[in-house]
Amino acid sequence: MRRRTGLAIAGAVALAWGEWLNWRWSRALVGSRAGAAEAVVVLGYRNPQATANVINRWRVRTGMRSLAADGGTRVIFSGGATGGGAAEAQLMADYAKSVLEFDGTVRLEDRSATTWENITNVIPLLEDVDRIAIASQPAHALKARAYLRRQRPDLAERLVRADDYRLGEWMVAKPLLALYGLWTLRGLHADERKLSG
Repeated sequence: MRRRTGLAIAGAVALAWGEWLNWRWSRALVGSRAGAAEAVVVLGYRNPQATANVINRWRVRTGMRSLAADGGTRVIFSGGATGGGAAEAQLMADYAKSVLEFDGTVRLEDRSATTWENITNVIPLLEDVDRIAIASQPAHALKARAYLRRQRPDLAERLVRADDYRLGEWMVAKPLLALYGLWTLRGLHADERKLSG
């Protein structure tokens, strides 16, 4: 009985830790900048099949719920082709239009193979917006925001929070996502690591 209680407590602590860390990452390196023109950048994930995979569908839904209420938002899908198939950007845009019935402004960046390249290649599409939200899992979005800070600090001042964290969403996976996030964020500068938890 004591062992089961210990396992239950350890499980509850792991779930709470995963929630807290993802919540914290979703709020790092963002501000509350105002402005009418907004861009939501949705980052792709390895997608060798002919339709958007589960991770890319999640990221697209995150992007869609991050849209400004006034409708003045463009969505930029970013990601190149993997395995010789269609570009991740195109697969995500197709999912947003056909399944989620999104009929707003869409831009595609279909050459990137890494998060660094995602940011490098979307910069020309961000020059004229007031607010920038990056949609992905919280740790990945934080990494992308840190990359934007390194490449274009002036544009990074326009970063706002995407709706990438929701309490209980993917709850069982969040401890694993948190561990993976810690591993992927290990290369950030000390000040960025401090902000990310």
